[in-house]
Amino acid sequence: MLARESGITREHCHQAGLSIACLYMKYRQLGKTGISVSEIGFGTWGIGGITEGATSYGETDDTESLRALARAMENGINFYDTSNTYGYGHAEELLGQAFSASREKVIIATKVGSVKHGGPYDVSPSYIRACLEDSLRRLKSSYIDVYLFHSVPLELVRATPGCLETLKDLKKEGKIRVFGYSVKNPADAVTAIKEFGMEVIQINFNMIDQRALTSGVFAAARAQGTGIIIRTPFCFGFLTDTITDTQFDSRDHRSAWPNEQLQRWQEAPKSFSLSDPIKRYTPAQLALKFCIGFPDVSTVVPGMLTNKEVDENSAASDLPALTAEQLKMIEKINRDNIFFVNKNQ
Repeated sequence: MLARESGITREHCHQAGLSIACLYMKYRQLGKTGISVSEIGFGTWGIGGITEGATSYGETDDTESLRALARAMENGINFYDTSNTYGYGHAEELLGQAFSASREKVIIATKVGSVKHGGPYDVSPSYIRACLEDSLRRLKSSYIDVYLFHSVPLELVRATPGCLETLKDLKKEGKIRVFGYSVKNPADAVTAIKEFGMEVIQINFNMIDQRALTSGVFAAARAQGTGIIIRTPFCFGFLTDTITDTQFDSRDHRSAWPNEQLQRWQEAPKSFSLSDPIKRYTPAQLALKFCIGFPDVSTVVPGMLTNKEVDENSAASDLPALTAEQLKMIEKINRDNIFFVNKNQ
């Protein structure tokens, strides 16, 4: 019997060691890779903790982060997105600690190419292999499910002999299952798919940033059978409508944005609330339902730090899908407003 039909609440399930969200989590194919992923994934930049400069989301508690990872798995989330630059290895270490005993039950994507947050970049064969071994050690794993170039300029990939061949070789060796590209902007994704033959791409996409709808990414991915991972579904937290102060700590990467931009993003959720007339979703859930409202999307990876956030985001999978009319309304709201101070962002 389904938990909802039996009257069992989420809290009852957790007390019994079960998960109501797990019963309702939906899964999608990651393109034609043969890998099945939860449509709500887990982004781990935040749990990486503080790093030098404006490169993080602030201080974190590892104990709380490990609880959130455990809760996510309990709730049916099987996809975890990380990078060697998230906490400069710390996020990977936490994933290794959380899932080394259940490695076959989770799908982990990590990244290579960014030497430091925001560059410089290196995709030489020797660097790729060295970084992979470091990631495997931190993840306590013998393989990576999805290995992604991390915001690497397209020109560098073109100019670096052997970098694409190295990814293919690592796949043949069983060190990685599939390879892909986490691109700087959606337009680059089309090149990554068509020119580089990437099996998976990761792009920014949310109610504020809808460039993916106009850049041809979804069509290109569909034609090639490329999996699509959506990052920044909350536009750095602003679409959750929980940010009340835009004066961020200097170590928070959002402190580097102009205040005018931050204030514009802070006001954005009010514009989109009209698209949920019966208020069945929280702002965060509305943002997630928009992203997964497009069938070409394989999974979306919101950042999460606490069990409460995990429960709220996991539950979005089972909520009713946005209607075609609601999706069009959100697209129109985006067109009718200027959410970016710099139109070239």
